[in-house]
Amino acid sequence: MNAVIRHIRPQSECFIAEGCHIIELLQADDDPQLSIARARVEPGRTTRWHRLRGTVERYVILAGEALVEIGGLPPRQVRPGDVILIPPARRQRITNSGTGDLLFLAICTPPFQPENYEDIERLIGPE
Repeated sequence: MNAVIRHIRPQSECFIAEGCHIIELLQADDDPQLSIARARVEPGRTTRWHRLRGTVERYVILAGEALVEIGGLPPRQVRPGDVILIPPARRQRITNSGTGDLLFLAICTPPFQPENYEDIERLIGPE
């Protein structure tokens, strides 16, 4: 592994079918142990129910307010500075409950791999 400084590239932000905007900040080539993405969810929007097989995910809330749902836990309100730990294969979604954009880091170990992502909205329903 080499020392790396990566600057955020706002122009690289892309909208994904899950219902949020993503900027990849650090991916496997830079650090084979983890990946980091910055997610942005627009006000009033809820991401689709999904899970990551074989991947632990952590959300670090940077800005905004949200309602997070993980597995069978009751929905919980989160704010900047809060950290959410999501075990592998646990269903999850997040709702921007504020008036501005919700921004958070999604930190995955091992690094995020598209083949580990599973959209399960059809199994659970939009509620």
